[in-house]
Amino acid sequence: MSAVVAEGLSKRFGATEALRGVDFEIERGKVLGLLGPNGAGKTTAVRILCTLLEPDAGRAFIDGIDVLAEPRRARSRIGLTGQFAAVEERLTGFENLQHVGRLFHLQTSEARRRARELLDRFDLVEVGNRVAKTYSGGMRRRLDIAMSLIGRPSVLFLDEPTTGLDPRSRLGMWDVIDELGRSGTTTLLTTQYLDEADRLADEIVVIDHGAAIARGTADELKRRVGGELVEVVLADPGDGQRVIDLLAPRALGTGQVVTGTSMVAIPVEDLTGIVPAVVRDLDAAGIEVLDVGTRHSTLDDVFLALTGRPAEEHAPDDGDSEVGPEAEVRALAATHQAQEEALS
Repeated sequence: MSAVVAEGLSKRFGATEALRGVDFEIERGKVLGLLGPNGAGKTTAVRILCTLLEPDAGRAFIDGIDVLAEPRRARSRIGLTGQFAAVEERLTGFENLQHVGRLFHLQTSEARRRARELLDRFDLVEVGNRVAKTYSGGMRRRLDIAMSLIGRPSVLFLDEPTTGLDPRSRLGMWDVIDELGRSGTTTLLTTQYLDEADRLADEIVVIDHGAAIARGTADELKRRVGGELVEVVLADPGDGQRVIDLLAPRALGTGQVVTGTSMVAIPVEDLTGIVPAVVRDLDAAGIEVLDVGTRHSTLDDVFLALTGRPAEEHAPDDGDSEVGPEAEVRALAATHQAQEEALS
């Protein structure tokens, strides 16, 4: 059985249809990247799976548990790190972790042991006795993920965990997520960064305007555009269709043409000698260009080909910009786990 299953999830906020029948599942121990721009519906999907929001239609399961029918049981299986670090700034890193451990009704000695273990795992030992308000953005993110793992969840939700981080901290966070994947943690990673999904996810679901529009590995999605591209930068953006028509005989039939404001990228099977040949064709047709080159296709090309717009272009807001109550999920999960232990 898959660790996470979403079937036909739909949700509307007033006139905005945030989710429109979204389906996906995650195999145990795998990382699924939910990829899309701000407002695409990613956080709405996460909130439904974490029992913080009820869908208008559809079903969702965590470890086979129906999150609508048995939300308390489902919460005990999940960890959540959202777009905003849910740490108590007045406490030290160690105290934050110990506090969450006590919420899970760990014995004091066990909560301390678990806190020290996670400080070491996330390279926070040297700052463990500093108050969290003195932490850098990358440190706060690592502490936040550590807090999400204190109860040893079977499924971890990372909702845009690198948002707002500087490039160095972002790369450091990638290493943390890589390590989680290698350790076998089932992870749902939402991101608007295509390079992030390419680097971290075993499989990717592309979501746009509340609908899942493509699914596959990074390489599978890139092959939908074509593995190799000839890119022409135009002096006159109005010449785009002329370039497409002119180079159509050279295009790979299974790929998709990618277009931008002043750019046309044509998928081709073989790059050998292609640039001089294309330059000759363009010159003979009297089309003025600024540059002609070749490159491998990227997930940016995939998104542009699938949606007709760049991933950076924001969709209408679906509530994703609201601060997610990650601490509430932890407290609810801890409370339920404690109740189960008391009854056992």
